[in-house]
Amino acid sequence: MTKTHRGSCHCGRVRYEADIDLTKAGTSKCNCSICGKARFWSTTLAPSAFRLLAGEEDLASYRFTPDSTLQHRFCRHCGVRLLLTGHVEELGGDFVNVAVATLDDVEPAELVEAPIRYLDGKNDAWWNPPAEIRHL
Repeated sequence: MTKTHRGSCHCGRVRYEADIDLTKAGTSKCNCSICGKARFWSTTLAPSAFRLLAGEEDLASYRFTPDSTLQHRFCRHCGVRLLLTGHVEELGGDFVNVAVATLDDVEPAELVEAPIRYLDGKNDAWWNPPAEIRHL
């Protein structure tokens, strides 16, 4: 069932709400270099299901390369990585990935029950699971 969840960074300057059905959409973990280092555990949404409530000016961005369609967004004050936005045709086009650790009102049981999809970003093949997932 879709629920409107609220989320924020650690210092609270950046706040958002997102319409998420964790039982249907599930969550994902990627093995690319940045997701692996940050232990980014996320859920994927359509951009229309995400609303930034406060802190646009407090968000900083990081891209691997200047021409990348993937934009990693984090609070410039506390450093918490909140989301990833981008466009990957093989994943359905435009998307927002919300870090599930930044959801303020999600119950641990909801996260435990949500299916996890593993993505092979290390080889730019996000639509495939990587051979090894135990470290993710």
